Amino acid sequence: MDSLFPDDPRPQDAADQEHPMHDQPLAARMRPRTLEEVAGQQHILGKGNLLRRAIEADLFSSLIFYGPPGTGKTSLATVIAKTTNSRFEMLNGVESNVSEIRDKIAQARTWKKLRGETTILFIDEIHRFNKAQQDVLLPHIERGTVRFIGATTHNPYYYVNSPLTSRSQIFQLESLATDEVIEVLNRALSDAERGLGKLKIKAHKEALHHIAEKSDGDVRKALTALDLAALTTPACENNTVEITLEIAEESIQQKAIVYDASGDAHYDTISAFIKSIRGSDPDAALYWLAKMLHAGEDPRFIARRLVISASEDIGLADSNALRVAMDAQQAFEFIGMPEGRIPLAHATVYLATAPKSNSAYAALGEAMADVQTGRTLSVPAHLRTPTRKKLASSSGTSDDALEYFYSHSFEGNYVPQSYLPEGRHYYTPTENGLEKRIKERLDYWKSIHQQSHK
Repeated sequence: MDSLFPDDPRPQDAADQEHPMHDQPLAARMRPRTLEEVAGQQHILGKGNLLRRAIEADLFSSLIFYGPPGTGKTSLATVIAKTTNSRFEMLNGVESNVSEIRDKIAQARTWKKLRGETTILFIDEIHRFNKAQQDVLLPHIERGTVRFIGATTHNPYYYVNSPLTSRSQIFQLESLATDEVIEVLNRALSDAERGLGKLKIKAHKEALHHIAEKSDGDVRKALTALDLAALTTPACENNTVEITLEIAEESIQQKAIVYDASGDAHYDTISAFIKSIRGSDPDAALYWLAKMLHAGEDPRFIARRLVISASEDIGLADSNALRVAMDAQQAFEFIGMPEGRIPLAHATVYLATAPKSNSAYAALGEAMADVQTGRTLSVPAHLRTPTRKKLASSSGTSDDALEYFYSHSFEGNYVPQSYLPEGRHYYTPTENGLEKRIKERLDYWKSIHQQSHK
């Protein structure tokens, strides 16, 4: 059990970094100790930016960090604690319960009362806490018993209770760029105290670039791969460990795709996929398709989105797009993966390169708005069923109003006739693709209708 008054009130991680244990992995030893050592995140930590000003002035209450794994959420929390000379207590949303939360808060209250020291309560994976667990924090945040910092890979506006988010400043951490990851790797190679600086290591530029690129912005993964390469590669005759591109490829064989089937990456990627199809960019659409397939996205979900896009974005400009999308969905169900990705790619390219029109979809939206907000229209007497027409006749409706003209009895299978009261208009065809023919046909029928009323 933790002592109520530990000898070193600094963040435990920060204390460990000054006296690294040999059995600690490189990623743990190289955790940043100052704001200057935090890699990337200049959009929130750059000189003069809000979060940096708040930390340096020690004027913040509650914070929530969210972003992909390996972007430094936990590291930033420990740096904040050290910068503000605060105690650091950590809980995990997966493992912790209400009792542990209350214990940490009781300790924080005692520290504040007897020593006047502030406690930062850091909760990793805060989205894993249920409503009751999150609610326990609220009164203590309000009273200033603890300074709360939460971390999550999920969008807190969807996965964290609104009372907690409304009391917190929320900052999004971004995946690091390749150059930023390389900078961290070079720092680890040169740092003799915490890194690999005591070893004679010669790392080729292309090797470091490969590790950084394949880590996909995850610093932890990149440092782990570098550690593995350095410790498992035999030294040369001069006791130098040479990390070549081939060794780097062995150390990080699979590229880490940041993708959560129920999180931001899922929604952002499918959004980019559909918008690329709508924007007629087959290359971009294929890339986002490949990313989803590589990350393990449900292919049926992708197929459904293709079917929707075929009607929403291509529509009557090329009605064959809907058939292609449905055929791709059926083909996938028939052959399964991995070959099922081929018809999905087929449909993706077809839809991306097809002429576009959302006229039918837009027209439905206008009609739905009229139905929902306007006066509900009655079916005209001549369009009702024969039984209903008799009732209208007995109620005094004129014979002319009851007469329905059967279109197939007229030349061209068309006869001017009213099908909607008040002359409302919704569908306006474009001149894109095959819809141009529809426009020409409607214009022709409109001219006949106008002539019949002269």
